[in-house]
Amino acid sequence: MIVERHPQQQQRLLAGLRADFAVTEAENYPAVYQVLQGENPPDVVLLDIEETRSGLRDGLQVIREIDASPLDTIVIGMSGNQARSVSLKVMEAGAYDYFPKPVDLEVLRVILNRAVEKQEIERENRILRDELFRQQSFGDLVGASAPMQKVYEAIRRIAESSATVIVRGDSGTGKELVARSIHEHSGRADGPFVSVNCGALPESLMEAELFGYERGAFTGATGTKEGRFELAHRGTLFLDEIGTLGLALQTKLLRVLEEREFMRLGGKKNIKVDVRLITATNEDLEQSVKCGAFREDLYYRIQVVPIDVPPLRERVEDIPLLVNYFLQVYCAANHVALKRLDEEAMRALEQYAWPGNVRELQNVVQRVVLMTPESAVGVKDLPPPILGGRPGLSDGEPRIPASGFSLVDELARQEREWLKAALARAGGVKIDAARLLGLKKNQMDYLCRKHGVAR
Repeated sequence: MIVERHPQQQQRLLAGLRADFAVTEAENYPAVYQVLQGENPPDVVLLDIEETRSGLRDGLQVIREIDASPLDTIVIGMSGNQARSVSLKVMEAGAYDYFPKPVDLEVLRVILNRAVEKQEIERENRILRDELFRQQSFGDLVGASAPMQKVYEAIRRIAESSATVIVRGDSGTGKELVARSIHEHSGRADGPFVSVNCGALPESLMEAELFGYERGAFTGATGTKEGRFELAHRGTLFLDEIGTLGLALQTKLLRVLEEREFMRLGGKKNIKVDVRLITATNEDLEQSVKCGAFREDLYYRIQVVPIDVPPLRERVEDIPLLVNYFLQVYCAANHVALKRLDEEAMRALEQYAWPGNVRELQNVVQRVVLMTPESAVGVKDLPPPILGGRPGLSDGEPRIPASGFSLVDELARQEREWLKAALARAGGVKIDAARLLGLKKNQMDYLCRKHGVAR
């Protein structure tokens, strides 16, 4: 598209370029915006930058807006103003090149062909990158490893069915993302996706949360409230940490699954719902069934299709993909230039055990984005636990790394490691592990849920 304010120059450019390019023209800057917003924006805009002060300012603004837009359009500036400062301003605004007028048509053709060739290469690279990312991800799940490919294949196979699914895996592995992917690839994608963390509320409140209540059902119930089952009607209900539900609530949940209806607290009539249930757990439900803590009939009802999400330590090859993905997300969210990890820092991440899985990696990347001033992130910028430089005791005195550390994170890490060691010593029997640590059963339950320790 040629934007030239002098008719003779406009005709000269049109005649000189028509043999090699499909050429359109625009009379002024507002017309440029109209064409760019159309269905077929030009690959290149040959833009006359007017010599007046307002003309220069407006022309530079056009270049900046095109450069900042998602369009591939390239701008080449022209001006009769021979001042070097004008060419510098045009290039700083984001133009691909600049020509003082009168324009040499032979040189312009070479530059245009080079610009279009560069544009085509960039488009092909972007298509290849998008295709590569598509192969390495599924919805919001990121990973190209064999274990993650199995997860993607399982989602594809069961998404369109109405089967009840249970997603199993350690805390922080992305179980809710798996549930969302199933929903988004199912026939219920236009319906609601409602998520409930069953371990976040006491059972007395969880019942009202799931099934709702009528006015006056209990003290403080000043109105009617729909429960999560009603809100998920014709959609998907995701119950995370289902193993924390008490037996009474398990009984009510089983009845809803069998009869597809329930009654609000304080209600007098049954409410029918059409809901697909997806559950998740990091507990050993089979062991809970044997111990009498989980109903066997409910276990078989929700265990129709199990999907196991691998811990991050079992898919180390996905760490670079995840790191680069989180770097892009958090750099964009915090309006900072894109950062990158050097080889040594990436190797340190790959050698770390990641007890907190992808969630822990996500937090580490967010931290380095916010706390590292340089664009290149090195090992010195990583948290001490990842480098093995954990705080401890030296000659009986507390030893604090020079870079400092998070006391909260360190205490949580130590709690998690003691829990795992006790469970391993007790052969996975939780009550015996609690006895080894001098804990009561409810304390052990709480700490295992807090740290996402499989049991």
